[in-house]
Amino acid sequence: MTGAVTRRLGTADAVVLGLAAMLGTGVFAVWGPAAAAAGAWLPLAVLLAAVVAACNAASTADCAVAYPESGGGYVYGRELLAPAAGRLAGVAFLVGKAASAGAAALVFGWYVLPSRPEVVAVAVVVVVTALNIAGVRWTARGAWALVGGTLVVLFVIVLCGLFGGHVEPAAATPALPAAPDPGDGVLGVLTAAGLVFFAFAGYARIATMGEEVRDPDRTLPRAIGVALGIALVTYLLVATALLVGLGSDRLAGEPSPLAVLVDNGEAHALGVLVRVGAAVAAGSALLSVLVGLSRTTLAMARRGELPTSLAALSARATPWRADIAGGLVAIVIVLVAGPVAAIAVSACAVLVYYAVINAAALRLPSRRFRAWTSWLGLLLCVGLAALLPQRQVLITAGALALGWTACTVVGTVTARRARRRQVLERAEPERAEPELVDPDRPR
Repeated sequence: MTGAVTRRLGTADAVVLGLAAMLGTGVFAVWGPAAAAAGAWLPLAVLLAAVVAACNAASTADCAVAYPESGGGYVYGRELLAPAAGRLAGVAFLVGKAASAGAAALVFGWYVLPSRPEVVAVAVVVVVTALNIAGVRWTARGAWALVGGTLVVLFVIVLCGLFGGHVEPAAATPALPAAPDPGDGVLGVLTAAGLVFFAFAGYARIATMGEEVRDPDRTLPRAIGVALGIALVTYLLVATALLVGLGSDRLAGEPSPLAVLVDNGEAHALGVLVRVGAAVAAGSALLSVLVGLSRTTLAMARRGELPTSLAALSARATPWRADIAGGLVAIVIVLVAGPVAAIAVSACAVLVYYAVINAAALRLPSRRFRAWTSWLGLLLCVGLAALLPQRQVLITAGALALGWTACTVVGTVTARRARRRQVLERAEPERAEPELVDPDRPR
């Protein structure tokens, strides 16, 4: 029965579910910091980010076929490299997705209520966490509606940017907080590519659909290629429209550039449409990110590398404690970081995560995609992560080191307790039957 239910998705459904994960936070928020780094070369950064995403998706798809279980890179690293590598991938995923959740919430706040974005962001995290605990998920039908609506909004933005006239350079909204230092030349393009990669990161949803799609050997590669192609064309058009409509200098200072472009163009009333579209996309991305965060937390807790209490399931079979923990971490990020800092930390951590997956894919005995895609993905992931804004790279490195050490300690303590319990169970002598004493027998 389970197999019949899960094997219900075709290529089109897989493509749309992948696009629903990609066309979320990044496409509405990443352009400001990316333009600050790359300037007019922003479209080249989009192309490079797409190459990285394609290589990572190929490695993830190969690993997912070999190990079709929950946990993603955490499982692939453990099984194909070493437990320490799997632990690094797991911690990188947790750090990256927690930062991504904070960024999604902040983008929601900037588009819904620019004057108090943090308050709105905290509220939406609480609501989405409650939905996750209740077991709410995006279905294929819901994804079709989401992707269709988002593409319509982005099409309107592209028209306004390309044909609506140039917006005056004076900023109409607060300067973008925590923007990266402007890059120059090749390094600036590479820094921007690392940031734009954040907008592509949802493609992993397709690569892990092996148990949900019909004929996964044909469906997964085709769906990955089509979804990445659609996302690439969409992002290139949006980036070009923003550069034409706002200019690279104005774009670099806007927390909600898509809404600003429409508000200051010829179609002012469409600003509401853009803000609603951005809010829906960011909210759905937050829902998806927090689900992935809790599932990796669950996988690591079951293996004893996080407190086992986080593996508790509710009556609806959802890891409610892991859901709450993920929501609390996202709220902390909302309160202490700006959207650009959160995006940079997320991009850096997720690039480390995919570096482990690419390395793991190189150890597979058989695979669909050629090995050079994993080598290229590994090189680009490490290089782009290192070239992101230095402050966020150091924060990410510290978080990964701290998380890896904590998980190692928890795992060691859990393993020792398990071994001690087994030894005690084996060594415990069988309790002898109590001797029956005859009360009439002389003592």
